[in-house]
Parts: sequence; structure tokens; C-alpha cells
Amino acid sequence: MKAAVVEAVVDRVEDGDKEKKKRRPRNRRPKQNPSTSVSCSSVNELHGEVSPECLGNGTMANHVTTSLKQRHLDMNPPYEQELTKASNLAFSSLPTMHIVESLDVQSPENQRLLPSDFGGKMSAKSCPEPAACGASPGILTNKGSPPQHFEGFSQRKYFPPHWSMEDVNDALEKGDAFKALFRVNAHNRIEAYCKIDGVPTDVLIGGLAEQNRAVEGDIVAIKMDPLPLWTRMKGSAGACKSSAPVEDLNLNLEDTAVGCNCKGKVKVDEDCEYDSRTSYLLPERGSCSEESTYLRDSTHSEPIGQSCCDHAAGKYQLASDSSQAGSSSEQNVVKTPVERMCAIISSFPSKRPTGRVVAIIERSKRRDAVIGFLNVKKWISYREFCRKDMKKNKSLSYSDHEYIQMTPTDPRFPKMVVLVRNLPDAIKKRLENGDETIEKELFSARVDEWGEESLAPQALILRAFGHGTEVQPHIEAILFENAINSSEFSPESLSCLPRLPWEVPREEFQTRKDLRNLCIFTIDPSTATDLDDALSVENFSNGISRVGIHITDASYFVLPDTPLDEEAQSRSTSVYMTHRKIPMLPSLLSENIGSLNPGAERLSFSIFLDLNNAGDVVDRWIGRTVIRSCCKLSYEHAQDIIDGKFNSESFDTFKDSCPQIHGQFEWSDVIRSVKNLSEVSKTLKERRFSDGALQLDNSKVVILFDEYGDPYDSLFSERKESNSLVEEFMLLANRTAAEVISRAFPNSALLRRHPEPNMRKLKEFEAFCSKHGLELDTSSSGHFHQSLERIREKLKDDSVLFNILMNYATKPMQLATYFCSGELKHKENDWGHYGLAVPLYTHFTSPLRRYPDIVVHRTLAAAIEAEELYLEHQRLLNNLNRGDKFKMRCFTGVHFDKDAAESRESQEALLAAAMKHRVPNTELLTDVAAHCNVRKLASRHVKDACDKLHIWSLLKKKEILLSEARVMGLGPRFMSIYIQKLAVERRINYDEVEGLMVEWLDATSTLVLSLGTDRRTFRRGSPGKWRALEDAALIVSPYDLQAEPSPAGKSSNEPSSNGCSLNSEVEPMVFPLTVRLLSTIHVVLHAVGGDDGPVDIGARLYMSSYLC
Repeated sequence: MKAAVVEAVVDRVEDGDKEKKKRRPRNRRPKQNPSTSVSCSSVNELHGEVSPECLGNGTMANHVTTSLKQRHLDMNPPYEQELTKASNLAFSSLPTMHIVESLDVQSPENQRLLPSDFGGKMSAKSCPEPAACGASPGILTNKGSPPQHFEGFSQRKYFPPHWSMEDVNDALEKGDAFKALFRVNAHNRIEAYCKIDGVPTDVLIGGLAEQNRAVEGDIVAIKMDPLPLWTRMKGSAGACKSSAPVEDLNLNLEDTAVGCNCKGKVKVDEDCEYDSRTSYLLPERGSCSEESTYLRDSTHSEPIGQSCCDHAAGKYQLASDSSQAGSSSEQNVVKTPVERMCAIISSFPSKRPTGRVVAIIERSKRRDAVIGFLNVKKWISYREFCRKDMKKNKSLSYSDHEYIQMTPTDPRFPKMVVLVRNLPDAIKKRLENGDETIEKELFSARVDEWGEESLAPQALILRAFGHGTEVQPHIEAILFENAINSSEFSPESLSCLPRLPWEVPREEFQTRKDLRNLCIFTIDPSTATDLDDALSVENFSNGISRVGIHITDASYFVLPDTPLDEEAQSRSTSVYMTHRKIPMLPSLLSENIGSLNPGAERLSFSIFLDLNNAGDVVDRWIGRTVIRSCCKLSYEHAQDIIDGKFNSESFDTFKDSCPQIHGQFEWSDVIRSVKNLSEVSKTLKERRFSDGALQLDNSKVVILFDEYGDPYDSLFSERKESNSLVEEFMLLANRTAAEVISRAFPNSALLRRHPEPNMRKLKEFEAFCSKHGLELDTSSSGHFHQSLERIREKLKDDSVLFNILMNYATKPMQLATYFCSGELKHKENDWGHYGLAVPLYTHFTSPLRRYPDIVVHRTLAAAIEAEELYLEHQRLLNNLNRGDKFKMRCFTGVHFDKDAAESRESQEALLAAAMKHRVPNTELLTDVAAHCNVRKLASRHVKDACDKLHIWSLLKKKEILLSEARVMGLGPRFMSIYIQKLAVERRINYDEVEGLMVEWLDATSTLVLSLGTDRRTFRRGSPGKWRALEDAALIVSPYDLQAEPSPAGKSSNEPSSNGCSLNSEVEPMVFPLTVRLLSTIHVVLHAVGGDDGPVDIGARLYMSSYLC
């Protein structure tokens, strides 16, 4: 029966595909039609965002708009997905590795109304002047109509109304709609994806009408299209016409994330999590669609709830066969809409589910902090024109419908309109004075209104940051955009802390274990000031090593429900930028009384682990202690000890650069402890990977700054063995804390989980490696890691390629998140951490910089106290000696006594301890976890954005940078390259460049570039599309190789003032240039934007020729 069902569905799908092909415009280029030619805008502007630059006066001519009236918006968005870059080429981003042809934008049938730019403007061949002053550049002044309407348009709605919340809730309950997170493709804004919990494949929302005014980060309700209207998945057979038979071998690394999330103070983060959404690599501007979509009429959409399954043979009983057809009780009937959709997706893996937004359930906070530039030049020009035309010397009054366009720096957000009358007075005054420098300044805005009749949202200006050419305004904008609280701590928060000088209260020695006579030390980056973890080790004659992991007891100072606790929870995490830190806790706590500074008595939480030679934990003790660190080691110091470069005999040689030893200990004690810890950590690491752990880390770029805070160079930071030493013990401590708190409080434990990766993307990565002769096994995290290590060995002579592959391997990884155990009480299989291959994990070791660690500390303290109360009761009840209690530990011991933990006495003790330490209930803890997830992600966005900004600043200072690059994607119009020096991926476009001949050899996927004599012989586009040769290549004469290289925008013959000579180890290439996939080429990098758009990095070929 299953075969019959699937066959029936296949027939329906094929019929649907045939029907779509009938409606799909053919990709043919007709003869040039003057009425549809484009002269004032590039094809890039037609790609969903038509630039207002096309009209000299900034208005839309009536003859243009009237000709477009017949096109209804609902029919247009699918076309937008196919109007791509100037090359008419859809270069797929990860993980498809395809270069495909898109629709010809010159075809009249493809030139539709594009609603992404308020007026839906298409460029006219002519650029008429306004007849009167009623229209202005980028200003809509039709009387009685909203500012988004042009003359010639009737009052109509461009978007369907949103459902009421009552209808939404009813549809969600019935399965006619689904709740999802709305994410926009940064390379193609008219393409968005929605993630539905429990569904393995994201839902494509293609077209602005289907997106229905949702923006990045909104929680939306979506209605699914019927199965025959689903698009084909990227890379599936028949999805697109490949331009080369081997283009699926291309590797595009845009949006790739680094592997292991680094601790803000450059310490290795013990979480070892991977995220494909954030990146140190810079995304390409103007990149084309991530998904290939097909043309469809949105008015024919149907819900997936029941109707989609009707397309799939009624109830879609996939598990049934003919022998089971007679008995419904024996049939595996899929009950929930999510399960039905999963079944359909499983049976049709080449199909991408599609849908449309019907309501916005929760508006994204990003709506309140959109950063962008105001396009004021044309408005100022127009006002001057009107002043002369009306022969008035005084200022004109503002119309209610005059607006200025705002272009966000984040390409995922639409262009917006700002009504001039709503601008701050200071800006309006500058506008009246004709101050065009406003256009170079960064502003923040709030999305104020987006009605059904408006093609673009209205926005209100909130704040000005300064000129975009400077770094500091960008940093302030980044912090504002991510809602980072960088203000000083309130007096109420500071009043919660003791005053200096502070000492450990005497009463604490009565309740804590005194470890001041134990050799304990910290290992941190040399610049670290918030020291929250320390280590110790003792070796016994029976082969047992007792390792102590000592974490500062921040929860002693941050008491629940105090102003300090509320502010720490609000911030949730310290934010680490390239050379600046915004702390979660006041410096008095994080750098002084709470920091494990050497020679100072400090309160701590300690975990002692007795480990045998195999790395097994045979016993453990957890409790509150008082410690005194004897030494602050840097990673470099620890590495020198491990390598044997530094020992007690050579102390006199290195004593000037060595840290001070405090207390009764000597350097020999510290050296012996570091070496012992190193040996134990190696055993733990080997054991962890043999148990199935995965590690995706590689070298990272570090920006170097001078004494003025300006970047001057970059270098790679390799992981050291001393990093792994600390990491292994932090991982083990976190696992131990997770085990204890989940035993004691199974409904109120704050844990951290890492879901399995996107299997489809993982399989695509596996296929990519296979086609390059690299065997990869992704069946489990352990097999994945082992096969990557084999590839590392195979590519030991090509570290650049391996680093790229490691970055690419993070793409399928999902984000690790905090969660409350009670929230997933009946889904314990979802608690695990994929990267670490452990069933339970949490954060315990960094309470000075992460609020979840403070919550875990409180929960752990409650568990320890409850255990003490229970054991005291049992000792009195059974007449046991006090020393026997360690054999009966029900929560903190290696072995879990479940019966004891669930006994009435134990539960009463847990309740009393939970109330004392304010352990939050399930509902409250779920909210805390969600907030911490948001703040942690925001802090990572800040770090990534600042890294990108400083690279841009470095290139701006140098003007140009010569570098080698690896070709990872190749096609007839552009190539995708990876620059190892900066760990960024860029794109070089060589299509329709004057003076450049492009020859694409389809059979071998080889590119040949040559200088041509006839500069426009091979022209394919309309007038104005050709770009200057300098945009694609910096060409120098062999005679001038000692001359200065020219920055972006300068002639190759003009000298640069950067003091850098072309006579470097990076030599120019020569024409004809032959390029193949994975070739190494030489490029020139330069800074782009800043004062007229988002900061970015441009790349050009570095060539030499006698002809230029």
C-alpha cells in the first residue's frame, strides 16, 4: 500500500511540476526592446531592490507606473527570485556548490513590478524632469495618499491582511498553520526560511508578498503550500540547469562559522559548540539566491494541514503495506501535522516545502534597532530645484508625505522610508542648510508602521552615531543593534557588593573546606583580568591522580532577586570585542574580590576528581572551599613548561619574565603540577574522542593593535597543548555539575544541549569530500571526527585546504542552547550534546562572565546542602559514624542512589534547600534559559561584527593588501575565493568587464581570462552594464613593479601612499590566466564602504601586463 501511496503522490507531484513549467517563463532573450531596456539602473538593482538612483529627479514617470498597474503584487515575487546579479547568474551559496543560469532580465515577460523598493520602481529608458514641485527625489507627495504610493496607482493593498490571533491559535491547534522563526537570506532578501520545531527541513518563504511584512527574527504563523507547489531542493536532479557538469564540486564558504567558540578572554571555551549561523568569515555582498525557486501563482496556495496530506494520498499512511490495509488498528497512522509533514519530507527528499506568512505572532526586537544610512542628497537637490523653480529664497514647508529613503546596513532588512516631518529637529535643520554629509552618517531607526497598502515600512530615527568612515561609530552602532548594555552599573547594583579592603569572613572557614595550603594556580591568557578557574593535582601511590577544579564562588556575592542579580541576568554574559570587554558583573567583583588573583584568599566551588590511569572517575567530592592561588600562569608559560623549555634549573634565566610565586610553594611545585596535569589531560582527551566527541577547530586570525588602538597587522593563533589542558578539566567539571543538578532537581536543572546537525547538509559535505577523493563518514559524531583526522593527515601538505574544509564542516552544525530540564521532561533523548557526545552538559566554570553558571552554582549548592541534611538524618537514624556518610552520597557521588534520592526524607531536604537558595521553578527557569540564549547569540554577533570591522579598518589603513587565495567556486561569470591570510571568503566578478575576454571551457570546468582589443565584442547585457577593468583586476606594468600599488578606485599607474611596494613575495599573474577549481591565485584586497554603505572587503585579481 505504501508503494501505491507514494506512486500516487509522485504522479501528483509530476503533474504539478508540468503545470508549473507551463506557467514558467522561458529563459530566452528576445531582441532588444526599447520600452523595456534598462539604462539608469543595473541588473543588481532589479534584484528585488530597485535603486532610486535611476531617475535624475528621483520620481517615477507616470508612463512607467501606469504600464505596471496591470501587474498585481501577488503574481510578482516569484520573479524577483530569478532576477539576480548583473551576471544573470545564481551562484549558490553553501551547501549546494552549483552555478546556475537564471532568467534573462531583458525579457519583457520577466520585467514585473518589484515591490521591494517602496514604489516597486522599474527603471525607464528616459529620466524625465518633474513637471512640478509635487514630487521629489525619493519623496512621494501625492496628496491624500500614503507616501509609498506613486501617481498613477489606485488605492490598493499590496499585502494580504494578517490573521487575528484568535484565528492563528485556532489554526495552530488544528494544524492548518505552523509557528516558526522567520530568517531572511542575507544574500537574497526576497528569500526567507522558517524553522518549525520537529521538522528537519526549513520552509522556504519566497517572495515579498508571501513574506507579508515579516522581518528578520519575527516569530510568525505560516501556512504551507500544497505538495505539488513545493520547489526542488538545491542540488537535486532537475533543480536547475548546470553550467558545467562538475559544478557541484564547487565549494562556497560564505557565512561559514569558526569551530570552537572562544572564551571572551581568549581562553578555550569548554563548550566546544559549533554554529553555522554566525561567522568570522565575511558574507559576500549582493550574493544571489541560496535556493533555486520556481514560478508559481501565490493565489493558488493551499494549507499543508490536511489538504497537503490529501495530495499525498489521504492520511499518508507511510508505514502501511497491502497486508495491513484491512485493519486500521494495525496501521501506523501519523497523527500530528508535524509528523505528517515529516513523513512527506522523508518520502520526497528532493522537495523543499514552501509556504507563506499569515500572521506575525511576536515581533523581533531587531525592529527597534535597525542601522542604516539616510539617502539625503537627492532630497536636498530636489528642494533646491523647487526653491529656484518657485522663485523663493526661504525654506519650503514640509509636505506630510515627503520622505527620505533609509538603506539598512544589514541586507536582511528592507529599505525603509522616513517621513521628513518626523525627523529630529537637528537633522531637519541640517537638511534645510543643505548638509549632504548626513548621507555619510550612521543612524538607528525603529520600524514604526508597515500597512497592507505600503510597499516599504515607515521608520522613525532614534539615534545618530557619527560618520561611517570612523570605527567608533560603527562599534556603537553594533552594540546598539544587538541591544548590548554598555552603561555603567547602577548604584543599587554596586551597593550589593562589599567595600574594599575585603577579606574572607571568618565564619566562612567554619562551613567551607580550607584549601589554602594546596598548590593551586590559574592558567589564562596573559591579558586576562577575570580569573574564574584554577587547577590543582595530587598523585597517590596507587596510581590515582586527584585533580582539583576550583571555580570562583560568584553566587556568594550575587544573591537572588537583588539589584545586582537582576542586572547580571539582564546582561547574561560578558561581551568580548577585539580589544575591549563589556563585563556582566562590576569590575570590583569580576576583577577583584571574585577573581582568583594569586596570593589572595578567595571563595570557591571545588570539584575533586579521583582519576585512574584510564581516565575513569573512581571517586569525587564537590563542595564550597576557601583557596589561595600561588601563581598566575599564561598559556605561553604553561606551554613552555610542557615543552620542557622552562624548568627549575633554568629559572635564573627566565626569572625576569616569570610570574611571582606566592605562599610556601616553589617553582618546582608548579612545574611538577603542570606536567602531571598535562599527562592526565592527554588521557582525558584521548578517552573523550574514543567515546565519540567531535572537534571542529582550526587556526584563527588575531588582529594586532598599536598603543592607540588602531589595527596594524594580523596573525594566526594556533591552539596550544596548554589550551587543551585547561579545556579537558573544564569539560569534565561541567559534565559533573550537570549530572549532580539533574539528579537532585530533575525539573529545575539548567542544562545545555547541542542538537544533531542538519543531516542533508552533512550528506552534501560528505559527497563534496568524496568527489575530491576524501573519504568522510558522518554516521556519528565520533566517526565524523575520526574521518576528519584522516583527512588532516592526508592534507598535511595543504593546510589551507584543510582549514577551509574544517570551516565548511561547521555549516551543518546547529546552535547549542540552554534549556530547563523540566521543559523537556519527556524528551530526554533531546538533552544530549552532539559535539561532546555526552548525555548531560551544562555551564559551571565561568560564573564571572556567564549568568547561567551562577544559576548552576545556586542549584549545586542546594543539592549539596540537601545531601548533607539527608545524610545527617540517615546517620542519626542508623547510628552511623560521621565518616561513613561518604559511602552514602546520593547526589554528588559517582554512583547515583535513586531510591535514596526519591525518598521522602530526601525530597523534604531538597525542598528546604531549594527554597533557601532560590532554585527557580520550571516556568521561570525556561524564561531565564531563553533570555540567556538570546544574549549569548547577540554577544557572538558583536564579536563577529567587530572582527569584520577591524579587518576593514586594517585594509583601509593599508589601502590594499596583496595575498594568495584559493579558488573554491568557479563559473563562467565569477569565482569564489578563500583568503587564508584573513580567513575570509570573497567573490571576484569578471563577467561583462571592458577589455576582458572570458572563455569558459565547459567540459573541464576551466576558466581562461585574456585581455581583449575589442572592449565590448562579447557584450550580452544592456547599455551601462559593463564595468571597468579596474573593478575586476589590478594590472601593473612589469616595468613598474617597484612602484606603489594603487588602492581601490585609483588607476594602476597612480602611486599609493601606504609605503608598501609591489615588490613582495606575492607576484602578479599574467594573461592569459587559466584557473581551475582549487587553484591558488594572487589577489588584491581593499576596504569597501563605510561612508556610503556597509563596511566590506573587495577583492580583485593581481595581474601584470605590458598592454596596460
